[in-house]
Amino acid sequence: MRDCYYNETVGFFYNNSRKELTTYWRTKDVLVVALGLTVSVIVLLTNLLVITAIIINRRFHYPIYYLLGNLAAADLFAGIAYMFLMFHTGPRTAGLSLKTWFIRQSLLDTSLTASVVNLLAIAVERHQTVFTMQLHSKMSNQRVVFLIFCIWITALLLGLIPSYGWHCLCALDKCSRMAPLYSRSYLTFWAISNLVIFLIMVVVYTHIFIYVKRKMTRMSKHTSFHPRYKETMINLIKTVIIILSAFVICWTPGQVVLLLDGLGCKSCNVLAVEKYVLLLAEINSVINAIVYSYRDNEMRSTFRKILCFICYRNSKYSPAPMKLNAADRRIFTQNGHSTVDSSI
Repeated sequence: MRDCYYNETVGFFYNNSRKELTTYWRTKDVLVVALGLTVSVIVLLTNLLVITAIIINRRFHYPIYYLLGNLAAADLFAGIAYMFLMFHTGPRTAGLSLKTWFIRQSLLDTSLTASVVNLLAIAVERHQTVFTMQLHSKMSNQRVVFLIFCIWITALLLGLIPSYGWHCLCALDKCSRMAPLYSRSYLTFWAISNLVIFLIMVVVYTHIFIYVKRKMTRMSKHTSFHPRYKETMINLIKTVIIILSAFVICWTPGQVVLLLDGLGCKSCNVLAVEKYVLLLAEINSVINAIVYSYRDNEMRSTFRKILCFICYRNSKYSPAPMKLNAADRRIFTQNGHSTVDSSI
């Protein structure tokens, strides 16, 4: 029968995994916490701005924007989780109970998983709309709500699994170095799952990129090719490139480091880079808000109105009617309802 160590301290498991546990604040610790808190505040503010814009502007009440709002909510949660980590890291780690340590890690895992799955849902939605030549998906509100519900259930399950059994409290030889209370098999599973999602996203967006490029080439040969359509296509290609680049740069290093730790690589110094790759993944939560929102003209206009309202509280917010010209006119769907032109 295996021995379990539920009554041991966090320090016991850190010593078992040979992970350093300091009792005083080093310069490196202070810099990491200061940078982490700064990033967390930026993540919170930018994603709150996105959520507020989607709520107050009825032109954003479409499936893609609901998913965008949910992505912002996931990133907002990631900012909160990362801020919680910053207040419970460094020398404070030694004083954590096992329960608090698991909460700290579960918050991170849940939020980051929700963000990744949201990105996948948006990629699939964009693929569907682009290939059916629509600006917005015809998905019903009920389906969107169900999809969002599934995203969070998946994130919660993956985030809470270690706390409810997939840990190494009863198998010290299987403990991870980066997360000394986690089983290496869980880290391997989590890293591979995310890398598979990354691969699917790369395939989906690459397919979109190739399709749009070919479509634009064919359409440009016709004299009736509208300049506005070409502009929208070019913006879409730019957005796809930015999305892929940011996603790969921010997420891949962390997943590779987790996978190496999960596979028990003895020669890999994963502890030297763990805080930096986590911070890099968190920065993606800021980039998401910029890429998916700021490149949208209507979203940008709503941001300005919100910020002006905050700066001048005495003046009541009321959305001013947009002056539309030929370059910024609305695109009408076949059923006659107006939609917002978007390069998302």
